[in-house]
Amino acid sequence: MTQADGVAEFTLKAIVVGVVLGIVFGAANAYLGLRVGMTVSASIPAAVMTVAAFRLLRVRGTILEANLSQTVASASTSLATGTIFTIPALFLWGATPPYLQVVALAFLGALLGIAAMVPLRRLLIVKAHDELPYPEGTACAEVLRATVHESSGAARASAWIFRGMAVGAAVKVVISLAYLLPGEIGFALPVLPKAELALEIAPALLGVGYILGYRQAAVCVAGALISAVVITPLIAWMGAAMTQPLYPETQRLIVDMDAGDLWSRYVRYIGAGAVATAGILTVLRGLPTMLDAFTSVARGMQDSDARAGRATVRTDRDLPGSFVFGGVALVVLTAGLVPGVFAGEMAPLQRAILACGVGVFGVLFVAVAARIVGIVGVSSQPTSGIALVTLLGTASVFAAAGWVNLDARAGVLTVGTIVAVAASKAGDISQDLKTGWLVGATPARQQLGQLIGAAFACWAVAATVMLLGNAYEFGSQEIPAPQATLMKTIIEGVLAGALPWDLVLTGAGLAVAAMLCGVSGLAFSIGIYLPLATMAPLFVGGCVRALVERSRAPGAASESDTGILAASGLVAGEGLAGVAIAGLVAAGIAPKAIDPRLGGLAGELGALIIALAICYFLLRGGRQGASARIA
Repeated sequence: MTQADGVAEFTLKAIVVGVVLGIVFGAANAYLGLRVGMTVSASIPAAVMTVAAFRLLRVRGTILEANLSQTVASASTSLATGTIFTIPALFLWGATPPYLQVVALAFLGALLGIAAMVPLRRLLIVKAHDELPYPEGTACAEVLRATVHESSGAARASAWIFRGMAVGAAVKVVISLAYLLPGEIGFALPVLPKAELALEIAPALLGVGYILGYRQAAVCVAGALISAVVITPLIAWMGAAMTQPLYPETQRLIVDMDAGDLWSRYVRYIGAGAVATAGILTVLRGLPTMLDAFTSVARGMQDSDARAGRATVRTDRDLPGSFVFGGVALVVLTAGLVPGVFAGEMAPLQRAILACGVGVFGVLFVAVAARIVGIVGVSSQPTSGIALVTLLGTASVFAAAGWVNLDARAGVLTVGTIVAVAASKAGDISQDLKTGWLVGATPARQQLGQLIGAAFACWAVAATVMLLGNAYEFGSQEIPAPQATLMKTIIEGVLAGALPWDLVLTGAGLAVAAMLCGVSGLAFSIGIYLPLATMAPLFVGGCVRALVERSRAPGAASESDTGILAASGLVAGEGLAGVAIAGLVAAGIAPKAIDPRLGGLAGELGALIIALAICYFLLRGGRQGASARIA
């Protein structure tokens, strides 16, 4: 055990609780990301659950121990984000990766993100405090102060998390294992050909919508509505008189396709073009921030190194420079010299090029991500755009060299895995370091805690991805894996020229139009890319959040209300239940898929009642904390 000015901080109980929570939220976030392409921050629920765990174990815990535990636990979120964005594409190519390879890729990305972030801490967290608020980190500090110093508040808050987990798991089991209710309700619209409105009964998606809030959820569902009631009917109407298949379909006529077929063969490419364009433009729009960050780092590194050498204040102590340079070098050298790190059979020259791509793009985007999340938060971090730019840059080099076979595609993809994990890790640890700075933690111990958390979470995240990939087909209705499908499409387009560019550019135009209107291009584009049934519950959850906000007392903290904790519980509960059910599917005990609309009208009515009950649960949880901060 280590002490911080006489206050316990780096203790065995803090590490153990953090590791356990990290495994739980890592598996849940991997499942959620593969379902809807989004993950949620684990910091606030982990902070509350840590205090609850200390109380359950009848041990006293300090605010610094609770902070260290949530730092360890939140390490899993970034690993899940980077891994689910890329690895499922290997399954889609029929090149299933070994489990240990996925573990190695996730951990190398985490190590790169932590090491490259260390020299940026003083610059971004301390010196730019007024400029970069780091919203999740600041909110987590408020929650820690409230829950640690007010035990009754901690008990009430943690109760909502566990209730949410129970509700989320129960509904998932009823729908996907007991088959008592349909997983989706919907109906066809009159007049518009093949237009459908649908709502998936998914506690996790309702919870995510509540966490995102009304505006961002509305942007997502706006994109989905355009896809479902504008683009799909337009394609059906224009293709009704066609007597030949319309490319990229080569066999069936449009008139013979249903709404799902039209999405799969046409709308999916429009959505891919929209997401790719929005992601790349988001990164390009951040170029001034990127250049400013590196200029500032270049100016401040000497001063930071000098201060690090003579720093005696505990709250200003980072891991040594040897860890920074050694960590980055270890990642690049391991990737470049060890066969089997990158997917596919790579020649030494190819491995060397890919390793250079990891080093250049990884260090570059760590600085970008750490600065961007300081303003917009982790939820709006452009990880998709970062991964796309990395893949486009690396794939262009391979295409120029004539390396376009499956092994080349797989190798390029896994560069994106390491860089996406590193960038996501930088955003996550910067929020945790902000929390630590506000509560008086030791940065070096937090950085070490993140490394420990990543070392354990990488096994859980990789196991979840492998389990879901073996139980279901990625890209299916059960596990759409939207980002990974997009990355696969982009790599194939660059290396093999196999993209229907008219559809892709149509999506690009929609994304640009959305951004010119001042809305989030990525959120809108994800709505186009995913089915309306998946986006609709996000909007419903956002509407519940709006009702809570209207009843909130002036000055109350919106980020720390019990509704957020209840929503996080829904995400974790459905995620863990989904992983467990996938295990039963992989073992042959449960079927892979069933009709999502079984039960007829009575079944859909029952499902609607369940959805309304979940909304009421979120509403009660939100109003519980709407009149005051958690205390």
